[in-house]
Amino acid sequence: MTLAPVSFASDAADEPGPLTAAAVAADPADVPAALRFAVATAGPRTGPGGGASRDLWAALATLAAGDLGVARAIEPHWDAVAILQQAGRDVPDGAWGVFAAEGGPDPLRATEDADGWALTGTKPWCSLAGSLDAALVTAADADGGRHLFAVDLHDAGVEVVEGAWAARGLTEVPSGPVRLDGVRADPVGAPGWYLTRPGFEYGGIGVAACWFGGAVGIARTVHAAAAAKPNPFLLAHLGRIDQLLQDSRRALAEAADLVDDGAPGRVLAKRVRATVAAACEEVVDRAGHALGPAPLATDPVHAKRVADLQLYVRQHHAERDQESLGRALAEGPSPW
Repeated sequence: MTLAPVSFASDAADEPGPLTAAAVAADPADVPAALRFAVATAGPRTGPGGGASRDLWAALATLAAGDLGVARAIEPHWDAVAILQQAGRDVPDGAWGVFAAEGGPDPLRATEDADGWALTGTKPWCSLAGSLDAALVTAADADGGRHLFAVDLHDAGVEVVEGAWAARGLTEVPSGPVRLDGVRADPVGAPGWYLTRPGFEYGGIGVAACWFGGAVGIARTVHAAAAAKPNPFLLAHLGRIDQLLQDSRRALAEAADLVDDGAPGRVLAKRVRATVAAACEEVVDRAGHALGPAPLATDPVHAKRVADLQLYVRQHHAERDQESLGRALAEGPSPW
């Protein structure tokens, strides 16, 4: 399958940016190829801000429209590189992830001794931990202070918990827990820096760009069906899908320009993610109504896209994230 570029320009016929063009040319077909592409292309243009955000998010959307699993493998490495660069750190060789989810009965704890920091406990939601070389990992110290650490995933104290990933979507990107037992960790930034750094919220918009690309891939299937055998019912669903995708495209394009101008990201990211997540949910629903069960049962590419997107978009926590947006808005003057 040849990748077709996704554009955030008002005219989709505009030439893709250099990173998007590189994604189309590479057309990674699986997770190993995706990780090789991520490592080969990571640099200033793969971090949000600095004038390249439209191209970055268009590249992620382009990859996701082809295969969400591929985009899901690439995005965290680019994010990790951007974080390390913001911290003024050199980026070592290899493929990186970002493990920042919290929770579970055995939370990860950071302790400091004469030899430095060590991590012990279980970290949930560690995507591709068994395929990566290193990760940026969050952990709390004994006083509850939040830290970010660089961790070598080849350390003998790292155990990827097998058999914990039962998902039917993103099956090639297992995101189960990882146990760490006294694993040496290199602090990145000061305590609390990870959550307060410039660009923390911007990274969440990049994930929304992946969701958007996944919805584009599903929409292309609906468009092909409507073009081949148009009927009023199918065309009505296609028209609504276009409205949803255009709303998301405009939200992402505006966000890219604001990010490149250094705009605050807290409310912006919450708005964009909510807009794109709602659109993705309705696109999946509309595609099911328009196409019926056949492609879900007989078209492996379409069935995978739907399952992948339904899982991936749940990184938006629905009403909980809507409440968070409302709380952020209520803390300031009326935004309208």
